Amino acid sequence: MRRYFLLFFALVLALPLTLIGLTADRPLETLAAAGWTLGRSGLGLPLTLVGLPVAVLAGLVGSRDPALQRMYPFAKAACRTPLVFAAYELSYFGLYYVPWESVFRGLLFLPLIPAIGLVPALALQTAVSTLLHLGHPDSEVVAAAGAGLAFGLLAYLTGSFIYPLVLHASAGISTDTFLYLRRRKGPL
Repeated sequence: MRRYFLLFFALVLALPLTLIGLTADRPLETLAAAGWTLGRSGLGLPLTLVGLPVAVLAGLVGSRDPALQRMYPFAKAACRTPLVFAAYELSYFGLYYVPWESVFRGLLFLPLIPAIGLVPALALQTAVSTLLHLGHPDSEVVAAAGAGLAFGLLAYLTGSFIYPLVLHASAGISTDTFLYLRRRKGPL
């Protein structure tokens, strides 16, 4: 999984950011338009705080799904010790969730809104991010469609992918954490 996370980070985050840095006339403005900003934090922070319990609850509910139990955490060896698990989840956040949100709610969505409108841009990023969940458990694919819409709207309202990032990562890391605890102590 380390190689997968590193490759994902390199291709989905480092490469696009490098290309923006090398080709954009105003790279910082381009990144800000793609959500690399705190945006409207006065709206983003309260919405994120309201969404956090929902994300953790989604993790708890998801951890009871046998298909999700078989799939997560991606690296089962991460459950060996609490320290290994914490390191795994930290790398999961930085090497997977940050690139994912940067691309789907950032680069693929926010800059498209002025060009094609909110609804088409929202539909496009939701469809693509949901399609990339194919092969995962059905419950996750359905959740990805709903979350794609919700996270896209949150990015739109705040002008940043940071707030969807916190919620997306919270749901996924909560799922892994509940599964980790279940494996160490028995059913929750």
